Amino acid sequence: MTPSTLAHVLAKTCQQFRTQEAYVDPEERLTWNALEQGSLRISSALIAAGVQRGDHVGVLLGNNSTWIQVFFACASIGAVTVPVNTRFKTEELRFCLHQADVRALVFADDFLGIDFKGMLQSIEPAVATGLPGQQLPCLRLAVMVGNSDLPAGAVPWADFIAAGQRVTAAERQERMASVTADDCLLIQYTSGTTSYPKGVMLSQSNMLLDAKAAATRIGVKSSDRYFSIRPFFHVAGSTLSILVSLQTGCCLLTLPKFDIAENLRVLDQEKCTLISGNDTIFLSLMGHPDFDADKLHLRGGWAAAGPEVMQKIHDLMRIPSICNAYGQSEASPNVWLSAWDDPLPLRVAGFAQPHAGVDVRLADATTNLPTPLGEPGEIQVRGWNVMKAYYKMPEATAKAFSADGWLKTGDLGESDGSQRFRMVGRLKDIYRVGGENVAPAEVEEVLHGHPNVMQAQVIGVPDDRLGEVTGAFVLLKHSDETTTQELIDWCKSRCANFKVPRYLAIVDSFEHIGMTGSSKVQKNKLREHAIALWNL
Repeated sequence: MTPSTLAHVLAKTCQQFRTQEAYVDPEERLTWNALEQGSLRISSALIAAGVQRGDHVGVLLGNNSTWIQVFFACASIGAVTVPVNTRFKTEELRFCLHQADVRALVFADDFLGIDFKGMLQSIEPAVATGLPGQQLPCLRLAVMVGNSDLPAGAVPWADFIAAGQRVTAAERQERMASVTADDCLLIQYTSGTTSYPKGVMLSQSNMLLDAKAAATRIGVKSSDRYFSIRPFFHVAGSTLSILVSLQTGCCLLTLPKFDIAENLRVLDQEKCTLISGNDTIFLSLMGHPDFDADKLHLRGGWAAAGPEVMQKIHDLMRIPSICNAYGQSEASPNVWLSAWDDPLPLRVAGFAQPHAGVDVRLADATTNLPTPLGEPGEIQVRGWNVMKAYYKMPEATAKAFSADGWLKTGDLGESDGSQRFRMVGRLKDIYRVGGENVAPAEVEEVLHGHPNVMQAQVIGVPDDRLGEVTGAFVLLKHSDETTTQELIDWCKSRCANFKVPRYLAIVDSFEHIGMTGSSKVQKNKLREHAIALWNL
């Protein structure tokens, strides 16, 4: 695969599919032509505002076409997009904008009831009077999208766009010509399940090649209608949603938030053919009262899920070519992905080959020596999809790599002996019960096999005698039909005694405990919640 720039791929896709629908959400429908023209207007506006090649541009918006067009515009002139997690609280937002040296910020006045304008002014008071300020000294431009009262230090979106009209096409083309495939495209802040997040620096070639490789494995066609609820501020949204669509010309459909009923309605009415998500998303869809497989038109897509959930996606959602995906932000993010035509048992089990040009080894996480054939080990990655570095974090960057240059993922994997791999669990999540290692995913898989379980989350919790024991939280499809004891008994008959939950609680939601922007339950917060709940 030959590296290219995003602007080059956008021009090529638009030339082929100019009048074809490119993007759909509840408010908009845009063709590829409209998406390209919008991004060119924003490119001119950024140039007019003084944004230079290499400058960092923060994007604090929900999923919408403006997010995509700002991303494309930054890429085309060599600026670096810094996606800002819309779940960030004030201190997390402060850290991200300051640590990333964000020079310009495009932000919504509010989103889903969150007052981003107020948050921003509390972090940098100069937004209310005039930039720059002392708290975010790099921030020179704040562009507000929305209709509420404008802070004196911010620029309204309409004025920002209008100022770009004085930039000529020749000036814009000159800037675009200076961009290379090796330029940093995006700084992705990790989910931050431990301490503050780290800014993963991904190049244009990192992300574009990863999107192309993933699209090939999924079997994406230009005629596909690809629904993704993945937030654009996450690499599953930027690389595996936006850029997969860009590389193939297919139509991307999304929603501003994960509303299950609305999600199901869009899948039906828009006749979506592809879908993506993790186990949380698929289990929520299948467990909703409105779920009806007869109203779905899905043929494929990808899921980051275990065998029980993968089998349900195939059988209950009737998605014949669903693929199993593994990756992380530091790898752009996809490392391996089933091919759409792989035998179903392989796709369900999660065994897949790394992309061409990407090497994977299983190693001892301490010594970094490869583990013997047949034994699990830390998944370590080398190749064109691996990040440049963590932004301004040399020590963290050094720790992320082995001495011989392999990315240490912190994930435990196993191989089937034929260069196919699958993830078993997070190394840091694995706990020891009386000396026996337990991966939470093992117990979660057993619970997901119960017909009334919508979602299960498992952690190790302290125990005086055994060191740790299993604690489980379960979200049910029908809350009044299953007891905690029934679920514990279900596990007793299906897994080793030391894996059976000693503690189990039925919950209505995981939102109050802690979710990352990529719809993953934060295990560290879940463990804290468990210790307090069970007085451990």
